[in-house]
Amino acid sequence: MSNETRTEATPDEAREPRSFFGRWFRITPGDIIRLVLICVVVGLILAAFRVDPRRLWVDFFGTVVDAWREFVDISADLVTWGLDYFILGAILVIPIWLVVHTVRAMRRRSR
Repeated sequence: MSNETRTEATPDEAREPRSFFGRWFRITPGDIIRLVLICVVVGLILAAFRVDPRRLWVDFFGTVVDAWREFVDISADLVTWGLDYFILGAILVIPIWLVVHTVRAMRRRSR
């Protein structure tokens, strides 16, 4: 018997390609599915800002500037919309809250 210790490769190490190109070109079906899902999500986000993919290839920075402008417009509209509904709700909710708060304060004082 020899006193040399021999290291056994684990099954994962045995299947793992050792070269850089071997690891680079190793693509699993999970990688493809993940890539497709990310592309769809990014495409939906860009479509929300009305980015035209054909124009993106031709004028990348101009398209990015237009998309940023669209984002700012959508954000401003959202803030304006939210503020309008906040004021509309506050017209009804704050007076009711004041009445309820006053009644509760009067009950605590009488005990």
